[in-house]
Amino acid sequence: MKNSLNQNLKQNNPAVLNWELVHEDFKIKFGKDVFDSWLKKMELIETNTNYLLISVPTRFIRDWITSRYLDNVIQIIKSHNKNINRIEFKINSISKIASDKKNRSNQSEENNVIDGNVAFIKDTFIQYNRIDPNKNFDNFIVGQSNSLAYEASKKVTDDISSYNPLYLYSGVGMGKTHLLNAIGLKLKAKKKVTFISAERFMYHFVKSIKSNDMIKFKDYFRNTDALLIDDIQFMSGKETLQEEFFHTFSTLLEKGSQIVLTADRPPSKLNRIQERIRSRFSGGLVVDIQNPDLNLRAEIVKKKLSELSFMNNNNVIIPEEIQKFICSEIKSSVRELVGALNRIVSFSRIYNRVTNLSETRIILKDLLNIYENKVTIDNIQIIVCKYFKISKNEMLSPRRSRYLVRPRQTAIYLAKMLTSKSLPEIGRSFSNRDHTTVIHSVKTIEKLRKEDNELNIKIDSLKNKILYNKDDEI
Repeated sequence: MKNSLNQNLKQNNPAVLNWELVHEDFKIKFGKDVFDSWLKKMELIETNTNYLLISVPTRFIRDWITSRYLDNVIQIIKSHNKNINRIEFKINSISKIASDKKNRSNQSEENNVIDGNVAFIKDTFIQYNRIDPNKNFDNFIVGQSNSLAYEASKKVTDDISSYNPLYLYSGVGMGKTHLLNAIGLKLKAKKKVTFISAERFMYHFVKSIKSNDMIKFKDYFRNTDALLIDDIQFMSGKETLQEEFFHTFSTLLEKGSQIVLTADRPPSKLNRIQERIRSRFSGGLVVDIQNPDLNLRAEIVKKKLSELSFMNNNNVIIPEEIQKFICSEIKSSVRELVGALNRIVSFSRIYNRVTNLSETRIILKDLLNIYENKVTIDNIQIIVCKYFKISKNEMLSPRRSRYLVRPRQTAIYLAKMLTSKSLPEIGRSFSNRDHTTVIHSVKTIEKLRKEDNELNIKIDSLKNKILYNKDDEI
């Protein structure tokens, strides 16, 4: 039975790939916002022995996907068909693009504004961030881990000036964006609201500089009653942008406008963010959204199942045993909890049967492994240093002694293999080394593993230690 299920899940036939299941994995890995904005636009045209032909609407979308998400996209696809090692993109026809462009140009200015109290910058080729009417306070599930953030967010909508700025932080998929959206929905009835991601804020800033129109940019963001910015950590390292943001921030505070920010870490741990900005963040109300407890996870699963049943005419059946299993095993992220549930439901609908516990374990195998094995670059560095009998400071130093270079290259290689961090992120974790250094280290170790069996065994042993905490193997 297990082998048969694996055959269905991984699509051993190289000519077949279940694109719907791939999409579900995209949602889990990248989140619904990224999926809807970018990855959903990829359409599978053709599968071959070792590559896929995928259609995207524009070159810009293709370039955006390949520059930011391609490695993880290929990794997810390979989990469904291990034979796939490359993706080819086909741009939709020029005539279609021209037609779309014409249609967009014929739209009135009002089409770029949701309603009179919600303002958005007109943009002709990227979908800007909009307030989602489906993410409100009523459908936000409250538990012990997020009750403070929920209550603080509701208070902000009652014009409680002492909560300014409101700074919400947590790991991914914990409901920060949902609360930010709910605040925007509530405030827009009586105030002018500007809701934008930090990435989009940066985009409009750069665009204004290139078009020599900074006055318009300043007027736009400084003349609002409420500024809501999502994922503020993406301003890290961008000094010019931070300078402009600081003055915008100060202007809004002085005039009494409400500011709400979200991030993936507290203000004190925002690396490469100006001290004066971090100080302003800390001067308001800072709230941590913690991992959901078992009761909250159970409530979320119950509510989401109810929603899915309504959407699918009450034909969604997930046994209570499966629900309890999902709640007990998927602990860290609400988004991944919902993603796991969606994956089970999708499997049941595709194969027209209710899954059992053993099948569920196979379907969620990759997620379960993630939660069993919390791999961080810091932990990799500690374990590698212990094995090679060097200090962490020595590994991260600029010294190029032979006895330091190999451990350093090994740690970088393992960080690339065992984490989802990008090359620049790995480089920063090794004393701000350039991404080319990371590439060189990975290639060097890959080459040595083919030539040196002893080193190959050592690295496998280190991997076992990192993944499974097996001390006896090194």
